[in-house]
Amino acid sequence: MIETPPLVDQYCQGVLRTELGLATFEAQLIPSAGPPAAGTTFFDTQTGFAVRRWCPPLLGLEPHCAPVRYLARRRELGAAESARRLLRGCGVGARLVDTGLPGDLTGPKELALAGGAEAFELVRPELLAEQAADTSGTVAAFLANLAGAVHHAAAGAVAFTCGAGEAGRAWTAALEAAPEPPGPGEVRGAAGRWLAARAKGGAVRDPVLLRHLAWSAVSSGLPIQLHTGAESGAPERLTGFVRATEGLGARLVLIGGYPQHRQAARLAAAFPHVHADLGAALGPTGARAAAVLAECLETAPFGKLMFSGGGRQLPELHAVGALVFRESLGRVLGGWVADGSWSWRDAERVAAMVAAGNARRVYRLDERG
Repeated sequence: MIETPPLVDQYCQGVLRTELGLATFEAQLIPSAGPPAAGTTFFDTQTGFAVRRWCPPLLGLEPHCAPVRYLARRRELGAAESARRLLRGCGVGARLVDTGLPGDLTGPKELALAGGAEAFELVRPELLAEQAADTSGTVAAFLANLAGAVHHAAAGAVAFTCGAGEAGRAWTAALEAAPEPPGPGEVRGAAGRWLAARAKGGAVRDPVLLRHLAWSAVSSGLPIQLHTGAESGAPERLTGFVRATEGLGARLVLIGGYPQHRQAARLAAAFPHVHADLGAALGPTGARAAAVLAECLETAPFGKLMFSGGGRQLPELHAVGALVFRESLGRVLGGWVADGSWSWRDAERVAAMVAAGNARRVYRLDERG
């Protein structure tokens, strides 16, 4: 068995505080625009099977028990106690938490208490822009307030995270089209148009403003997480921005690159300031997780790879992300030791790097006490 230190989960979201019925629980298992196929449920996925494999024992049940029985046990314990057992049972020592999600979700402090682990804040730059807009009457005031908000966030957060899902697609498109920083006139014009339109509501999607936010984050000194993959866009689309930021001291972390995880690993191998995520794809790939992890480890230097569980909404997804990662890492590295390709000492050293050490270095967690 490959030993690892407590994991550092470099990207996750808070968990729901409320009790969930079966249908509501299932709807959180995978991102989907519609209901499952007739006669099936979202438990009929790799994620659903992984939840049934890893989570029941943490709540005192046998692995692979029926979903109805699992949910009954969850209700018996209550949402808070179930979350506590799931979060504490997966070997995570620190979590970096995206605080920009809507809904009744736990924040970093509450997640730290429930999970018995450190928790640090990730900030979404686009939300800083929305908050600055709500307190600004003019374009000049908006840009000044936004600069102050970025500076203030950089003092308390460990990284900026540039939105996932629909927001991630907007970020990717903006940085692909024009990776260089926009000029002051471009920014003022875009800010004026967005502020005028914002009276009708709406998030930041203007590509010039997103580029301005990205380069403000680059100047902050914090690492910048860029979401990639099926929902947010292929990692290679960010190559221009990666090249433009080389040598400026910015650390870029490509999050959630699956199914283009090899592209993310190649960028991490090619550029000294780029790191890649190798954990968030593992929960959704379930029984195939070891193969996906091995593909990441084939390409990038081991000092450029970091774990994230990608947990969202359900504490079960936090647990699955961490437990599947541990099991897959042990299977892959242990196999290489068994066939004589690696020594046991090297396997444990690399495991410690990708499980925790690299993230603690990149995000400077030990400097935060």
